[in-house]
Amino acid sequence: MSFAPLLLSLKLASVVTLILFLLGVPLAGWLSLSRSRWKFLVEALVALPIVLPPTVLGYYILVAISPQSFLGSLYLKTFGSALPFSFEGLVLASVLYSLPFAVQPFLSSFESVDRRLSEAAWVLGASRAKTFLTVVLPSSLPGLVTGGVLSFAHTLGEFGVVLLVGGNIPGTTRVVSISIYDHVQALEYAEAGQTSLVLLLFSFLILAVVYAVNRKVWAVWPKNC
Repeated sequence: MSFAPLLLSLKLASVVTLILFLLGVPLAGWLSLSRSRWKFLVEALVALPIVLPPTVLGYYILVAISPQSFLGSLYLKTFGSALPFSFEGLVLASVLYSLPFAVQPFLSSFESVDRRLSEAAWVLGASRAKTFLTVVLPSSLPGLVTGGVLSFAHTLGEFGVVLLVGGNIPGTTRVVSISIYDHVQALEYAEAGQTSLVLLLFSFLILAVVYAVNRKVWAVWPKNC
């Protein structure tokens, strides 16, 4: 079993999760506080990758970042390399694909915070931004953990989007899901089974962490255990 694709997948998932925290927390915070009548359009746009086939999403991302597009040509002129079939292209595609898996748990957690706490902070003179940072955010830790873990796991298991946008370049875009596909195509079932087992165990561990946080296992865990 080659560990290079797995390490590349872990690197990709880590970078994407960090970016999703930086983008998803403010976006979910705005959605939880906004009273705009058009907010539902933003919510629908964020949730779109959940129902859209990965190949469709990957195709449109590939077109949007091609050297012939505005974004792709700007990136090419700035950095001297193209976004398609690069690690940076994978990061961009993965952020868009995993966005709802971060934003929706963040939003649910923010909306579940007792609004009376925020109103009390406003009465005491705190701004909306300060209230969000000092009251809402600390009270939403389980949701933040859930969103981060789910987006990490979702990125780790991507296939269709990364194949279309990144291709299959060893050491650059050949992530673990692509590696499993290659082994199966080459009838190397033992190698495919080993890699799949590692991914299965890792995914189970991630889901166990999510359920443990949601059920607040650690808060009631016996101290003498």
